[in-house]
Amino acid sequence: MENTAEALGRIVKAAHKTGEYIAETMETDGRRTLVQILAVLQHPTQGDLHHPYDPDAPMFHERRASAYREKVWVQTSAIQPYDGAIPPYEESLKLALEAELEKMDRLQRWAQQCLYRLETLRKDYNV
Repeated sequence: MENTAEALGRIVKAAHKTGEYIAETMETDGRRTLVQILAVLQHPTQGDLHHPYDPDAPMFHERRASAYREKVWVQTSAIQPYDGAIPPYEESLKLALEAELEKMDRLQRWAQQCLYRLETLRKDYNV
């Protein structure tokens, strides 16, 4: 994103703390851009990012989505133009949360299938 006054007030897609948002640019110093959150595209990831998928990580983080109209600084490189429709914040939050829950449910079912298959293999291996 260019570091000029005309870059301000643009609607963008911004990545922030493992979440992704539709936001409006407010100000920039070139390296970072202050954006105001308008909608949630992807809910932030839960857990310890240094130990992904480890339920026993020393610090299991709960990450909330940024609030409607919350202003956050993001790396300018983490911003892309956005020209789609802007859904209402509450609706976008609900859809993003449901998508994350479905992703976790699918991962849980995958892990259960892995455990089942590995137990079958253990019997086949006689170990």
